[in-house]
Amino acid sequence: MKLLVAAVGGPGRGPLAELIAEYEDRAARYFDLETVEVTPGGAGLSPEARMEEEAAALLRRMPEELDLFALTRKGKGLTSTGLARYLERTATYGGAGAAFAIGGAHGLGPSLLGAADHRMSLSPMTLPHGLARLVLAEQLYRAGTILRGEPYHKGG
Repeated sequence: MKLLVAAVGGPGRGPLAELIAEYEDRAARYFDLETVEVTPGGAGLSPEARMEEEAAALLRRMPEELDLFALTRKGKGLTSTGLARYLERTATYGGAGAAFAIGGAHGLGPSLLGAADHRMSLSPMTLPHGLARLVLAEQLYRAGTILRGEPYHKGG
């Protein structure tokens, strides 16, 4: 099953970037995982214009056949097992896969939120986009281990 993680900007260098790469590599053992990064919106733009510019760039990278998840703190929270079961159902019933959009410093623009099939929250707290990418990558890896019955996941 195809999974796409599309993010505004990249993690840069350092420990956070290394952790993101580690968990994305781990998740790629279980899923056909692709990551794409789009350039952050123009620095001279208003926050609203910047979000829309970033949303348009993200939407251009989203294959139409994938279920689009907009990551937003106002979205629905899923448990690790819930995410795994969603991915399992998608694969079982012939779905192409899922795309996850991570916004920039100001979040996701209304055009992307409106196009999303799902709005998902990783936390009710606001997370920096690099940390959101790490949490998502770890949860995708965890979902893979849950679906294969591997001992990584200890939760209920």
